[in-house]
Amino acid sequence: MTTLERASAGVPRRRRHRPSGWHLVLIPTALLMAAPLLWMLVTSLSSLAETRRFPPGLPSRLRWHNFVQAWTDSPFGHWLVKSTIVSVTCVIRNVALCSLAGYAFARLRFPGRSIAFLAILATLMVPFQVLMIPTLLIVKHLGLVDTLPALMLPNLVTPFGIYLLRQFFLTLPVELEEAAIIDGAGRLRILFNVLLPLMGPPLSTVAVLTFLSVWNDFLWPLVVTSSPETMTVQLGLATFQSAHFTNWPVLMAGTLISQLPVLLLFVAGQRFFVSSIANTGIK
Repeated sequence: MTTLERASAGVPRRRRHRPSGWHLVLIPTALLMAAPLLWMLVTSLSSLAETRRFPPGLPSRLRWHNFVQAWTDSPFGHWLVKSTIVSVTCVIRNVALCSLAGYAFARLRFPGRSIAFLAILATLMVPFQVLMIPTLLIVKHLGLVDTLPALMLPNLVTPFGIYLLRQFFLTLPVELEEAAIIDGAGRLRILFNVLLPLMGPPLSTVAVLTFLSVWNDFLWPLVVTSSPETMTVQLGLATFQSAHFTNWPVLMAGTLISQLPVLLLFVAGQRFFVSSIANTGIK
């Protein structure tokens, strides 16, 4: 069937994906970024002697018992549960509070709105290491040191989440809210029943980025916790290392297990990132 016959018959024509010059840059970049993950996978399936040879190579046989040893020689399941509780709680609180703050900065008129929003944006330039000691003192005065709420406190709301959601609220037509107000809806009902159902991509982006940040955080749990009962998975992995000996295959196996939830979440939510970032500056 020719192209003319296909068009007259209503048969859709297949698009030909031709290679672009950008592939010469993107493919090596993708391989370079995937190299640490591949190295971790190879090391987790090798023996300790094979990890010490140079140049490195593939293992002589796959040693799956490294994953079993990483799970059984430590309370790995307990660490995963603690990390999951902290991360999911921070995601829920962050999405809820950032939605309220972003809607307020986008739609409500109140004195000092612009100054407050600029102050929030300014905090994006302040590294957490500068705020760590004041935050620790606040947690200490609240009596939350070495508890799960102490791990959640700095991540309950983030300036980037407020900024991202505020920009998306500005892209939504005001006529939707005006119609809801005519029907008798209040501000909170407009937010939760009208606007938030239209904001799947930005909400998913805030949720995924918050989960990644909290799950992979090491410095704050190291400072605020001291007992094994409150250890997260990243802090627990540090116990696999000692001053004189480190079983690298077992450590890499545990690291790979800890990164599986992050990889699955990132793959599931990556399609929302492009649309979220692309529409952030649209007003």
